[in-house]
Amino acid sequence: MSDPIAWQESLLPIAGLQLRLRRAGKGPPLLVLHRDTGTPDQLPAYTGLARHFELLLPEHPGYGQSERPAWMRSVRDLAIAYRWLLAELGLSRAALLGLGYGGWVAAEMASMAPADPAQVMLVGPMGIRPAEGEILDQALVSHIDYARAGFHDQAAFEAVYGAEPSTDQLVEWDICREMNFRLAWKPYMHSLTLPHLLGGVRAPTLILWGAEDRVVPVSAAEAWAKAMPQAQLERLPDCGHCVEMEKPAELLRLVTTFARVA
Repeated sequence: MSDPIAWQESLLPIAGLQLRLRRAGKGPPLLVLHRDTGTPDQLPAYTGLARHFELLLPEHPGYGQSERPAWMRSVRDLAIAYRWLLAELGLSRAALLGLGYGGWVAAEMASMAPADPAQVMLVGPMGIRPAEGEILDQALVSHIDYARAGFHDQAAFEAVYGAEPSTDQLVEWDICREMNFRLAWKPYMHSLTLPHLLGGVRAPTLILWGAEDRVVPVSAAEAWAKAMPQAQLERLPDCGHCVEMEKPAELLRLVTTFARVA
């Protein structure tokens, strides 16, 4: 049986706010950027990644237990704050793993410092407008329905959140939603400038997409692959938007193989 993973938690002063950061594991540094719905503290995917990497798992400013910045108004602001975090930690070359909305943040970070990340790994990223269909508008559905839409297999959703998510979880989703609207409302969940800036990214790039993604249409995958010169695209069958929660073993296999740390 594998040894348990020891997590360390701290609050770091970044951009005039207290940023919650959890760290675990040893190996090449990997910054994991969570979804627009926040993140559970513990997931099998995180445990698996921490056995191969020094895992850095912050909570975005204004999400979870990180302080809410009154001044922040764009996803690019968020990305700059994370560049600051990596500089503060002396880990500017850390690999980036962005999940959905966090994939957009990771891509913005990579566009700012094209040669810095060891690898860029994006899982169903928001940030580019799909060629067909629209990114699911969370303002039009309930918190639970939006979270459920991220899963092809509803049993996987219930394994993480339960059949009836708790009141605390609903409050957490509401807090996340308010911050999403502040940072990514117009245009909704995509950037008009990012597609023009990704061509400079020099880092090897892995783009993962659940073939049954109902949040970000799969039509966006080709746009991402075309925009990033070092990108390879992998589609996961029978999987929705939340790959790390629905197919954690598949995510771990693809990420460790791509980063060559298996």
